[in-house]
Amino acid sequence: MRLTLRQRQIIWAYAFLSVSLVFFIVIRWYPTLLAFNISFRDWNVFEASGPWVGMDNFAEIWKDAFKPRSAVRAAFTNTLLYVAYGVPLQLILGLGVALLLSRIRRFSAFFRVAYFAPYVTSAVAIAFVWNWLYQSQDGLINQTLSALNLPNQPFTSSPKQALQSVTAVAIWQNVGFAIIIFLAGIQQIPETYYEAARIDGANGWQIFWGITLPLLNPVIVYLTVLSTISYLRLFALVQNMSPQGTGGPLKSTTTVVLEVYREGFSSYNMGYAGALTVILFFVILLITIVQLKFLTRRFDY
Repeated sequence: MRLTLRQRQIIWAYAFLSVSLVFFIVIRWYPTLLAFNISFRDWNVFEASGPWVGMDNFAEIWKDAFKPRSAVRAAFTNTLLYVAYGVPLQLILGLGVALLLSRIRRFSAFFRVAYFAPYVTSAVAIAFVWNWLYQSQDGLINQTLSALNLPNQPFTSSPKQALQSVTAVAIWQNVGFAIIIFLAGIQQIPETYYEAARIDGANGWQIFWGITLPLLNPVIVYLTVLSTISYLRLFALVQNMSPQGTGGPLKSTTTVVLEVYREGFSSYNMGYAGALTVILFFVILLITIVQLKFLTRRFDY
């Protein structure tokens, strides 16, 4: 039987789609289902499987959360603080820089590459550089403060400043992505809207609040969701910027993902780590649904 051109195109389309589908099943879906399975077992990393314990791992996490100096409670609290600090500042900085870049014509490509470069740079390399910048005595930042007759700051060596210091680095690394996406959204807004607003006598702030910001709503929602997920999954920077990769000092920078890593690959308690992963999964899912529900607005061009 001879296939028509349309049938051959459909077959080739499904063939190429199957490659991505297999990738997601093997790399994404299967590990996710495996994590759910492990969370209900007393699974040791050195064993092929573990006995079924039902909700015991989740009950243990609940008990641990109320213990004095609880690592689990610190992990969830810090993770939410990273989101609370990082997401708004990243979006505000990204939008501000994108608005400035949209006004320039010369060297615009250079500035886009310069801002985007940290986003594609290894988090380990970034942590190494910023650890040097944050050093108490020889760090460039404290040397600059000393030159200005200002007191040196402990940064990541202080429980009071460590989380904010790591958040600042995370913002610095990821703001380039927000800039590029905001810039693309700004360029999609029809220029006729701005011309009509200027003819009506609107000033810059009125144009921004009445035209630019409302029409960037899909971009804002997209970046808010992605940025929130990114900060909820923060791991590499925290591990490489804290003493011995423990999320210190005094658990002041630890995150849920770092706690999963510590339980699973340091304590070899895979069931407990799997339960933490499942809880984080539902936290991310719930926050994403809430954000999509309350941030999404419909505007007609």
